[in-house]
Amino acid sequence: MSEQPKVKVRTRLPTRPLPPFAERKVIRTERLILRPFSEDDLDGLYALRTQAEVMNFTLTGRIDADKEETRAFIARFLPPNDSETYNVMICLASTGEIIGNGGMPRMDQTFGWPEIGYMIKREHWGQGYATEFLRGFVDNWWTLPRSEVELEVDPRSVDGSRNVPDMLTAVIDDDNRGSRRVLEKTGFREFKQWFEADSREGHSGNVSLVGFKLSSAELKR
Repeated sequence: MSEQPKVKVRTRLPTRPLPPFAERKVIRTERLILRPFSEDDLDGLYALRTQAEVMNFTLTGRIDADKEETRAFIARFLPPNDSETYNVMICLASTGEIIGNGGMPRMDQTFGWPEIGYMIKREHWGQGYATEFLRGFVDNWWTLPRSEVELEVDPRSVDGSRNVPDMLTAVIDDDNRGSRRVLEKTGFREFKQWFEADSREGHSGNVSLVGFKLSSAELKR
């Protein structure tokens, strides 16, 4: 990625450390339950993370080698790591089946802002679950207690002002048309496109990436 110097801004973000698992409410949408991770989710997550179509757009681009790799993935979001992450399991309300996961794997990734991501089982694509998850998660995100902070962010994510509303961001592969539609339907707007070396196993050359943002100010319009 062609780097530009980041700029310092003042904004309001969820207070850190983030609420511990015990204080996080279950998010309910029309068809989904979004809940914290559990060690008991191993089998359900392994089934998700061994679908090649799902894992194609991850950094490694490959399925988990075994359940121990999936177990290590789960541990990234369990206490005490819940203080800096905000990920949820995506489950069907009707059956409890795990059909995906999503949220904030870290609070300050590519652009300096919280960055959201998700994955949904292949057999549940095209049914509106990703959009339903994202809307439910984002609505909950804006309700978290906030504190004023100063942080360094990508200059293209802001309008030049030093005091800015808080934002959510997302990064997708330009070929991932499904995720583009999901983000746009949820109110995210494209603000950056770039090329970087493809990190996925078995891939070479560059990959085209697209950055999206959603400002809390959009809620007031």
